[in-house]
This record gives sequence, structure tokens and C-alpha cells, in this order.
Amino acid sequence: MTCELHDARLSVGSLAGQEAAARALAARMLAGELTPRELVFRIHQRFGHELPLAERLANLDDEYDILEYGDRTAAQVDADVLARLFCSLSIPVLPPNPRIH
Repeated sequence: MTCELHDARLSVGSLAGQEAAARALAARMLAGELTPRELVFRIHQRFGHELPLAERLANLDDEYDILEYGDRTAAQVDADVLARLFCSLSIPVLPPNPRIH
């Protein structure tokens, strides 16, 4: 799956353009093209802690960096990435399908 931006109003350096780029990275992770660790690394590398929309995701890159010194596991941070992804980037969570038992 490839995410492309077709909106001419999104310039590369604009806030809207940066947010669209962060959402495109998130979509790549949800499509299985990036791991949660790779997503937050790229978010942190590209935007630092300066993009309000993705700041919490950038913070999680720091969490991965200190795993060996704490009591958290990579799986716990992965779960946090997913939780913050849906919250921070306003990705809708679909309700359960009642037809699936």
C-alpha cells in the first residue's frame, strides 16, 4: 500500500503537510510496512518533538531507547504506540462487526 498526497494545499514545510506526512507514516505501519519501533523512530527523526500531533509518538522513540534500563518490554511500548497512534492522529477505531461471532 502506498500513500500519496494529492492535495495541492499541502506544502512540504507547512504544518498541514507535516501532519499529512505523519499520517502517511502511520498508515504504512498499519499496512504492515513498518513496525511500531520503525514508525516512532521515523517520526522522531523527521519531526523531533516539535510537531504537536506526533509529539507523544516521538516520546515513545525515547522509551525504546531506554528499554534496557527500565522494567518495560518492547511489546509494552509497541502497545503504547498503537494506543497513541489512534488517539494522536485521530485514526478512527472501527466498532466490532456484529456479524462476526
